[in-house]
Amino acid sequence: MNKQVSTNPGPLGLCGFALTTWLLSLINAGHFAGSNVGLVLAMGLAFGGTAQMIAGMFEFSKGNTFGFTAFTSYGAFWWSFALFKIFFATGVEASFVAWYLVAWGTFTLMMFVASLTKPRALQTIFALLTITFYLLAAGDFTGNHAISHIGGYFGYATALAAFYLAAAEMINESFGRTVLPVGAPK
Repeated sequence: MNKQVSTNPGPLGLCGFALTTWLLSLINAGHFAGSNVGLVLAMGLAFGGTAQMIAGMFEFSKGNTFGFTAFTSYGAFWWSFALFKIFFATGVEASFVAWYLVAWGTFTLMMFVASLTKPRALQTIFALLTITFYLLAAGDFTGNHAISHIGGYFGYATALAAFYLAAAEMINESFGRTVLPVGAPK
């Protein structure tokens, strides 16, 4: 008799998201110059984008619409961000980039609402990411780097929340019990 194995793709997607978000937040928070974005772009294509796409496909095969939508969409975000920076950024107005960020913030707000039936750790990621996108958009709309830097700090918090959930899912599964709580939804 074959035992069906169900692997959780969530930690892979969360780690791809968290690591890439952390690196970009180093620049957005003003700790490193934008000239370092090349490494973020490489990470965005290789891990942030690709790992999340793979995780999304596995979530699809599990019938998890939320996980499929989240990982596939944010994988596409990293690919689009990297491709934009590599090939198309020259001459693009900051206010148009801001609208790109507003669109992603609005999509993320929708994901936050959908996450309200999920564990609190997941809700936290989407709440922080919504704020991050809107702050980065506000920084681009106004040209105020202080607002963008605050967005970078919210990006750090978002990445840490994603790292935590990835760790909780892996560690809790490995130990067969709750070591790191994720907060049950109400």
